[in-house]
Amino acid sequence: MLLYVLLLIVATISLLLLLTYKKDSKNNYSWLEFFAKGKDAGFSFGELQLLRKLAISAELEDPSTLFWSEKQLDRCIGELVKKAEVTGDVRSQETQDFLSKLYEYRKKIEFEHPRYKKGISSSRQIGETQPLKVLVDGVGVFKSQVVANSDRFLTIQKPNIPAQKGSIVWKGRRLAIYFWRKDDAGYVFDTYVLDEAMARGSIVLQIAHSDSLFRTQKRRSIRARTHKPAYLYLPVAEEPPEKIEVQPGLRCIIEDLSDTGCAVTIGGKGVEGLKIKVQFEIDGHPVVMNGTVRSVEYDEEKNRSLLHVEALPPSLNTRNRILAEVFGVKPDYSYNNYLFEDDEIKTEKTAVLSPEGTNEA
Repeated sequence: MLLYVLLLIVATISLLLLLTYKKDSKNNYSWLEFFAKGKDAGFSFGELQLLRKLAISAELEDPSTLFWSEKQLDRCIGELVKKAEVTGDVRSQETQDFLSKLYEYRKKIEFEHPRYKKGISSSRQIGETQPLKVLVDGVGVFKSQVVANSDRFLTIQKPNIPAQKGSIVWKGRRLAIYFWRKDDAGYVFDTYVLDEAMARGSIVLQIAHSDSLFRTQKRRSIRARTHKPAYLYLPVAEEPPEKIEVQPGLRCIIEDLSDTGCAVTIGGKGVEGLKIKVQFEIDGHPVVMNGTVRSVEYDEEKNRSLLHVEALPPSLNTRNRILAEVFGVKPDYSYNNYLFEDDEIKTEKTAVLSPEGTNEA
C-alpha cells in the first residue's frame, strides 16, 4: 500500500512538471530538456528553478545553452548579480554559495576548450621567448629563455651562473628543463647541451630536442588581462588577512587577475618569496588579496618588476567579486576609482621591496 502511494505521488509530480514545463508559450521551448540537462550538470531542482527564471530574464533563445556556453551562462550570472544588488540579497550566504557554484561551473565549461585540454608533446612546439627554468645537476636552478627553435635544436639563453659556482663546461652537460605554457600547464623534460654559440650578441646554448615532455600542474584558474591600479603593502601577521588599508601603499598595476593570484607591476626590483598584500577596487568596492611572490621578472632598462603572486584562499564574498571581474559578469553600473587619478607607475624613483619593509629612494 505504501509503495502504491509513493508511486502515485511520483506520477503526480511528474505530470505536474510535464504540464508546467513542457513548453514555453513564448518560444515553444521544452523545459523538460532544460531540467534534464541541468540535472546532468549537477544542479538541484531548486537551483534549476532559479536558473530557469534567470534564463527567461536574460532572454535566452535556447535556455539549455547556458549549460555549455560561457556567454549564455555569463548573461544568467549577470542577471543574478543585478537582481541580488537591487534586492539587497547580494550579501546573503545563500546567494554567495549559489554564485560560487555557478562560477565553478563556469570555470569547468571554459576548461573544456581545446586550448586548455590539448597540450604539446615535443620541445619543437615550444615558442620563442618562452621563459624557462634550467636545472643544472650539482649546480642549481637558473632562469633562461627560448631564443630560437629549429628542427635540429632548441636555442636558449645561457643561464647566468654565479662566479662562486665555478667554471662550467656546457657541451655535453645534461639539463632538466621546466616551463609553464600559457593557458596550458607546466612541462618538464630532460636534455643535454649540443654546443655553445653566439646569437644576437650574447652567448646561447644549443640543446637537443625531446619528444617526451611530461605535462604537469594544469592551470587551476582562469586569468583575465587587466591594467588595474592598486596599492601594495607588506602585511602585518596579527592583522585580519582582508583588512582594508586607509593609507596609500606602494603604487602598482595589476596586469592579470584570478581567484588564485595575480601579476603585479611595480617600480624597482622585487624579491621572490616575499609575502605581500595588494589592495584594489572592483566596482567601487575595495578588495584585498594576500599572497606570496613566487617569481619576479625584472626589467633593468625600465627599472620595473613583474611580480607573479600566488594568493591565499580569499573569503567567499571576495572570491565571487574577483570572479565576476574575471568573467566580466558585473552589473552595468558605473563607479569612480578612488585609488588615484594617474594609473601609471612612477619610475623616476627606485622602489625596492625587501622583507624589512617598503622603501622609496
